[in-house]
Amino acid sequence: MNKKNMGLRGIVLLFSILLLFVAFQLSDKLNQNGREITRKDFEELVQKGQVENVTIRQNKAVPTGRLEIGIRVGETRDIRYLYVSDVNEIQKYLQEKELVYRMPDIPKDSWIGTTLVPTLLTVGGVLLIFLMMNRQGGGAGAKAMSFGKSRARLHNDEEHRITFDKVAGLAEEKEELEEVVDFLKDPQKYVKVGARIPKGVLLVGPPGTGKTLLAKAVAGEARVPFFTISGSDFVEMFVGVGASRVRDLFEDAKKNAPCIIFIDEIDAVARRRGTGMGGGHDEREQTLNQMLVEMDGFGVNEGIIVMAATNRVDILDPAILRPGRFDRKVMVGSPDVKGREEILKVHADGKPLSEDVDLAQVAQTTAGFTGADLENLLNEAAILAAKDNRGYLKQTDIQKAFIKVGIGTEKKSRVISQKERRITAFHEAGHAILFHVLPDVGPVYSVSIIPTGGAGGYTMPLPERDDMFYTRGQMMQEIIVSLGGRVAEEAVFDDITTGASQDIKQATGLARSMVTKFGMSDTVGLINYDDDSDQVFIGRDLAHASRGYGESVATTIDQEIKRIIDECYGKAKALLKEYEGVLHACANLLLEKEKITREEFEALFEAQQG
Repeated sequence: MNKKNMGLRGIVLLFSILLLFVAFQLSDKLNQNGREITRKDFEELVQKGQVENVTIRQNKAVPTGRLEIGIRVGETRDIRYLYVSDVNEIQKYLQEKELVYRMPDIPKDSWIGTTLVPTLLTVGGVLLIFLMMNRQGGGAGAKAMSFGKSRARLHNDEEHRITFDKVAGLAEEKEELEEVVDFLKDPQKYVKVGARIPKGVLLVGPPGTGKTLLAKAVAGEARVPFFTISGSDFVEMFVGVGASRVRDLFEDAKKNAPCIIFIDEIDAVARRRGTGMGGGHDEREQTLNQMLVEMDGFGVNEGIIVMAATNRVDILDPAILRPGRFDRKVMVGSPDVKGREEILKVHADGKPLSEDVDLAQVAQTTAGFTGADLENLLNEAAILAAKDNRGYLKQTDIQKAFIKVGIGTEKKSRVISQKERRITAFHEAGHAILFHVLPDVGPVYSVSIIPTGGAGGYTMPLPERDDMFYTRGQMMQEIIVSLGGRVAEEAVFDDITTGASQDIKQATGLARSMVTKFGMSDTVGLINYDDDSDQVFIGRDLAHASRGYGESVATTIDQEIKRIIDECYGKAKALLKEYEGVLHACANLLLEKEKITREEFEALFEAQQG
């Protein structure tokens, strides 16, 4: 135990002893109050002859006092207390009744009781409170003094250094940032030829794509200090605090140059100024102004690179995106199938895999997954393996984890009527057949009628390629597949259910995008009528008109959306009528097994067609 802790414990012990002393005194007072009697009670005791002796204790300089009355009831002796307003009067009464009493001299005031003990208690209490507050999180006083200081964390740890080798699936992004690393390693090479390295690098992409990891890797490759802070750490209730923190951050960075400042979620502080509901935010705008000034303040090639990450570049203030500030944007998107396989290999390191695990097939199945999604997928698979008391992962673990992450947990214990199971089986069989026969949307990976998440079942496709863009034919086929479940229900049961609500919503949204956003309607033409429905939340004015076209155009758009849906509905109906035998066979197999794989479905399809 160090001396500081020993001294603190000594103070706490002393204060505890004083508290016990005060508690003892208070308890004595309470006991006295419990045996206090009135003048009438005292006179009754005198009449009964139960009073043996009386001690009169007069208060100083006043005629008031207290009687300590010794009484005897049978063999029991006790003490009662009586407070009197006039000691002289009670003396006369006792003399008249011929009672024995004594009256000690009034004691002089003790400086220990009147001065020392209260002073020690007060000082000890204040000191204890101060020490307790000082121990919590470095001290409340220290926090108050450092309120305007930067909250950035400095990472300069060689042991846990992240390099580009640990960043998989972002080859082009790493290549674009190589020159930043090279500049931080050897700035003179750029100074000689008069090159100006970008002061700010903005990493833009969806959540979970590896923007923060990429920034750490740049610092790790260059072996320079790495300051990291969130945009929300600048914004406080008090105006001016955020600006003070920005100044302090850049002062620390200049002392550690060359270095990297990384601001995560910069949109929290760098939103477009003077917009949004209720006007601007003084604290946030002052913080942004200070950041703009600081980025202009340090010289060219001074050795400070500001990196920031956001997934909402559309709401950032234009001033922060101009050359000389964040003048380079690096798009960090979702990885392709090759990138996903590389990411899976990185996250599989340290996880024992069985021989049947095929990461290439997993990568093919997980189209649209980000790096964070893939890491979560393997983690969930490892949890499933541990629950089964196995020391390694199997392909089935990854498949179960994929369903859990992508759709939801299978609710095998849920009791479902036979009628609902049949409806779900034909519904999912309708989807599966259309996935199989349409060339640009399949093939089928798995079909299940086990309730999962909020759905009664699911049909999971296996995309064979990652497309950069979609054709009109592909989007029409997506709508046809979405309507397959509803068409199958109508064909078999001559009735419809609410089970296709999500399919209808998805199909309608896709058709609306085709008409209003992608110019895929000959009637509407090559005009963007997208209403930008989230404008209030990206800093635009609430009163801004959300629709830039008239009623006649709106009617035409609605008619075109309905035409596309009706056309796709007709094609889905024709295809399922053509493969009616497969529809019934697939539904019966689902009722029997509840879940079928791609191989089982394709074998069934070939048998029915053969």
